[in-house]
Amino acid sequence: MSAKNNPTQITAEPGKQELFITREFDAPRELVFKAHTDPELFAQWLGPRGYTMTLETFEPVSGGKYRYIHTDPAGNAFGFHGVYHEMSPELMIQTFEFEGMPEKGHVILDTMRLEELPGNRTRITIHSVYQSVADRDGMVQSGMERGVNEGYERLDEILAGLKK
Repeated sequence: MSAKNNPTQITAEPGKQELFITREFDAPRELVFKAHTDPELFAQWLGPRGYTMTLETFEPVSGGKYRYIHTDPAGNAFGFHGVYHEMSPELMIQTFEFEGMPEKGHVILDTMRLEELPGNRTRITIHSVYQSVADRDGMVQSGMERGVNEGYERLDEILAGLKK
């Protein structure tokens, strides 16, 4: 199966401070969770194709924190950081902050549910809550959709290799 068979749905209703991302994977929940918590795997799939990721801090446990830097092919670096509030194979709750915002305080609260589906498949549903509608709209306009789609395509490739 491919991204065409497992499209990523991003729902951002006008005037709301939230968005939803839904995606299915052809892999059991344990592997999808592992891809979010194993530093070697995580660095291989998150973000757009052509970008490299440097994990500066990565503590994927309840109460842990993270900071990573994505570098694009031209050498531009983009930093992100946050705190993991809950990390389990069923539920991951974390804050997320893009360091490229002009001022601090644009913290997003992400809640991701991992649902087991028949046939060793997994559905993730992410609910992201932003500080304002403007923050949410700014993130959508920043190219977030490309990063999410390409990242999940890369995750499909990694999961296919792990299942073998």
